[in-house]
Amino acid sequence: QVQLVESGGGLVQAGGSLRLSCVVSGRTVSSYSMGWFRQAAGKEREFVGSFNRDGGRIDSVKDRFTISRDNAKNTVYLQMNSLKPEDTAVYYCAATVARYPDYDASQYNYWGQGTQVTVSS
Repeated sequence: QVQLVESGGGLVQAGGSLRLSCVVSGRTVSSYSMGWFRQAAGKEREFVGSFNRDGGRIDSVKDRFTISRDNAKNTVYLQMNSLKPEDTAVYYCAATVARYPDYDASQYNYWGQGTQVTVSS
């Protein structure tokens, strides 16, 4: 059974940075394409970025958020810079066996519990 555990969320002022981590257990992270999503209160879940099994990366929040993977640590990261109040949300890590997943959350088979990110103005 694959388990995903996120960490690194918290309260930060606008303009600050956070790095979220997602540790994968049960299988090696390179066996999956990994994604980050976020969900703000009262809104639908939103795609943030992905790192597919071949190493291809999609960063939907251009120039501010970067997703990366460390196979040795079985961990995926989301580096978030220049944070804005509208980035406030619960951030989720997800995994899929699909080689080239797109923005659709339904393609992801496994989800973490989420970590809260709050950006104050």
